[in-house]
Amino acid sequence: MTALSQETRLKVFRLLAREGATGLPAGRIAEELGVRPATLSFHLSLLEKAGLLKSRRESRSIIYSVDVPGTRALLAFLTEDCCQGHPELCLPVDEGAERPVKAH
Repeated sequence: MTALSQETRLKVFRLLAREGATGLPAGRIAEELGVRPATLSFHLSLLEKAGLLKSRRESRSIIYSVDVPGTRALLAFLTEDCCQGHPELCLPVDEGAERPVKAH
């Protein structure tokens, strides 16, 4: 997935993943990451076209958040053939218990 292969886009995605459904306005994303608004606009557009982000207008701001169905589809694609047909092995591991952590 080329959308996440660029450092700024990956940082944007990770920032917005932490924010959840609330998302952030484009200006705040630019401030948080130290990216010029014109450059950020290009990256946001590409991530949105890839189905990883969604946007909504609130008053004068455009709020960006992670597109959960699109992100799930990407993760399913990446782990589809994982571990000889056992994708559950790709779940995050609880380091203390040495077993997969169940999603909430």
